[in-house]
Amino acid sequence: MTAFRPARLEDAPRIAELLTQLGYPGELEAVAGRLALLLRSPTHLVLVDTRVDGCVTAERRLVLHQDEHVEITGLVVDAAVRRSGLGRALVRAAEQWAVRHGVPAVVVRSNVVRPESHAFYEAAGYRRTATSHSYRRTV
Repeated sequence: MTAFRPARLEDAPRIAELLTQLGYPGELEAVAGRLALLLRSPTHLVLVDTRVDGCVTAERRLVLHQDEHVEITGLVVDAAVRRSGLGRALVRAAEQWAVRHGVPAVVVRSNVVRPESHAFYEAAGYRRTATSHSYRRTV
């Protein structure tokens, strides 16, 4: 069984490394700054395994058009240990966090360019409920 713990600020360099593997900008200062904010938030979860080979982030969300849910906002596992069960265990840990907070549903979004993650989540019992576009504007 894999052991997990809440991330710590000193994990930022390794988490930045993991994010870079997925093609996300992993500038250490930016990752450390966001991590510091998330670690102080009672509505966010940031878990790592003891070797920091993987990380899951989740947020407890309430929006007007949906019931309260937990959204997995990030999942990354080092390429060297993918397909070892670590990703599935991290997802289960996020689900357990939702249960402990009395939240009955977990949602995850997966970019269309990551078909391997679609199969991963479907195998973990998630079903596709929507396909959408994401827009961004700097203000």
